Amino acid sequence: MGDKRQKNQLRLAFSGEGRSEAPMFPGEGSESLTAKRMSESPAQEEQLMEEVCGQENCLWALKRVKSNKGSAGIDGMKVEELAGHLKEHWPAIREQLLRGTYKPQPMRRVEIPKPDGGVRQLGIPTVLDRMIQQAVMQVLQRRWDPEFSEHSHGFRPGRSAHQAVAKAQKYLASGKRWVVDLDLEKFFDRVNHDRLMAAVARRVADKRMLRLIRAFLTAGVMEDGLVSPVDEGTPQGGPLSPLLSNLVLDELDRELERRKLCFVRYADDCNIYVGSQRAGQRVKRNITSFITRRLKLKVNEQKSAVARPAERKFLGFSLTNAREPKRRIAAKALMRFKLRVRELTGRTRGISLEQMTRELSSYLRGWKSYFGFCETPSVLEKLDRWIRHRLRSVIWKQWKRGKARFRQLSERGIGKDLAARSAGSAHGPWRIAKSQAMQVAFPTLYFDSLGVPRLFVRS
Repeated sequence: MGDKRQKNQLRLAFSGEGRSEAPMFPGEGSESLTAKRMSESPAQEEQLMEEVCGQENCLWALKRVKSNKGSAGIDGMKVEELAGHLKEHWPAIREQLLRGTYKPQPMRRVEIPKPDGGVRQLGIPTVLDRMIQQAVMQVLQRRWDPEFSEHSHGFRPGRSAHQAVAKAQKYLASGKRWVVDLDLEKFFDRVNHDRLMAAVARRVADKRMLRLIRAFLTAGVMEDGLVSPVDEGTPQGGPLSPLLSNLVLDELDRELERRKLCFVRYADDCNIYVGSQRAGQRVKRNITSFITRRLKLKVNEQKSAVARPAERKFLGFSLTNAREPKRRIAAKALMRFKLRVRELTGRTRGISLEQMTRELSSYLRGWKSYFGFCETPSVLEKLDRWIRHRLRSVIWKQWKRGKARFRQLSERGIGKDLAARSAGSAHGPWRIAKSQAMQVAFPTLYFDSLGVPRLFVRS
């Protein structure tokens, strides 16, 4: 009942009805403000921000922000506190948005390690700014997405990384056996604001929307208590950034289409497929020039290449050079997977097997939903065996020594002689985990019963 009541209260708040806004803006009622705005701007310019502030759009934006969770911004407000804040303050916030005077707060700077070294800088907006960005993104995406290239797959409804990899696979099967792999250096940090806003202005007439997007771009970041200005880039961490990045790179898509090239793009990850190495070198040179000259972005020459697809990775996968190319998990992705599993199944973590398998299972389900798209079942089977080997090793280590190990094996149906030999063995946990006693005592079905998912199951 509480959730339903809160939703009804939010619905009323988002509708702009049910309470007077005069005390918040002395001398100006909401009706007079609306009349004033109508006289100042054409109707078509008014409709966009009104749609952003619409009841259903805001409810959906709030739902998305809550489901994505995430940490607090510089004001310390948590996601679960946002609904209560909106019930109290939304009329004032809405009026600021409709008047074009809303000012986003600076973002909180966060650094996260990249899988291949270095760090990625994120800008975490406040939860209120995230909700407003989400509401703006929903309205703009409905308008812009149908106009984007069919070869663009990142951060778009109804499109996925799997579709991008499958399209690349089709290009290879058609005879395009070389790939031009372009890496845009620090793309999200180097987007030119003026070029971006010009692209937005070609699609948006509402000046309030233009001011709001510019304000989000230039809100600055807070680090160590100090706010630094931002004069370029679309900081990763907010819901609006992926849509704006697609808008920037739509110009690249159109240029590649104009040149009739076979390509796939997922965010700033762009692969172009050609028939020969020589053609690849020519394309790489020309497109690099276009990106530098027209988009004012930089191509990382060290990370870009013309190569066989099997030598490169695309969205965590690589493709074999066979006549009928197969999807396989890229070497770096496998390395990261094993590193994470080792962390989750560390024998010195000091947690129960049940807690360990819960955490491990959660990770495995997410990993499988993505990398299960590979076409190398033998690799998945090998990983399954390795994971269960690690878990048996953990179990052996937790039993400590001698009598406890003998008793545990005996209770699981292992004969006294074999249990005694295993319990008295001088070998370490990893070696013992391979033993007949441990494999019989803890078969795959045992780990199934703990909820540990198999990465591959033969049909």
